[in-house]
Amino acid sequence: MKKTSIVVLGIVWMACVLFAGCSGKDDKPAPAETESTATVQESEEAGETLPDGVYTADFDTDNKMFRVSEACDGKGTMTVENGEMTIHISLTSKNIVNLYPGLAEDAQKEGAQLLSPTVDTVTYSDGLTEEVNGYDVPVPALDEEFDLALIGTKGKWYDHKVKVSNPQPVKEEQTQSESNVKFEDGNYTVELTFEGGSGKASILSPATVSVSGQTVTAAVQWNSPNYDYMIVDGKKYLPVNTEGDSLFEIPVTAFDQPISVIGDTVAMSKPHEIEYTLTFHSDTMKRSE
Repeated sequence: MKKTSIVVLGIVWMACVLFAGCSGKDDKPAPAETESTATVQESEEAGETLPDGVYTADFDTDNKMFRVSEACDGKGTMTVENGEMTIHISLTSKNIVNLYPGLAEDAQKEGAQLLSPTVDTVTYSDGLTEEVNGYDVPVPALDEEFDLALIGTKGKWYDHKVKVSNPQPVKEEQTQSESNVKFEDGNYTVELTFEGGSGKASILSPATVSVSGQTVTAAVQWNSPNYDYMIVDGKKYLPVNTEGDSLFEIPVTAFDQPISVIGDTVAMSKPHEIEYTLTFHSDTMKRSE
């Protein structure tokens, strides 16, 4: 009996030693258990939404025939308000006439709330522009596929899966705040200084300016009918008139400092882009009657 007891105790002792070796307890936390990792995991599991604001985000679909315009680089503009996410996407054409956040069979039921298109103007890398249909799509969650049905010009509904991911905050456009100048919403006139080119062509002063929030838009008129487009901050703008001297509506990205613009003139033997600068003087802003 004594010998048997000794053998049993030995086996138990060996088992304890082996178990302690597999558990790897050495008073050092494993990398996966660090506080930062745990915090990220807890945040993901909690399904927290983004802070209110505006973001760019990737918009992926399950079909190459249903995608955002190549001018948008696969992205849309997502707005978060009171925790609710909506992404605006510009498609490749006007062939998709409605979207539905759900399944195609539900889109065809009475009372279904369809998403109606907006008309978006997209600008390609070569400067060409095109009008396409755009949509404001509710986003139930990030990095997770959800149902989004569509109907085209042929009148048939199709089911699709889409996913929104990689949100990046959009920096607020610097307009009035560039020079710490603030104006109330409304229409104004403003004196401007024009420089560049040969001196034969110029933009007339004063110009008409409209203010809406942080966005300031100027209607600038040349003393020539020969300008077929302007480029401001990398974006191409076409004339808003078809007769008379060329008239453009362009953003005022700053007051009281030169803004670089490009005007393309067809007055020469072939179209020619010329660089100019415009300076809008804030102290001359006057409300229009």
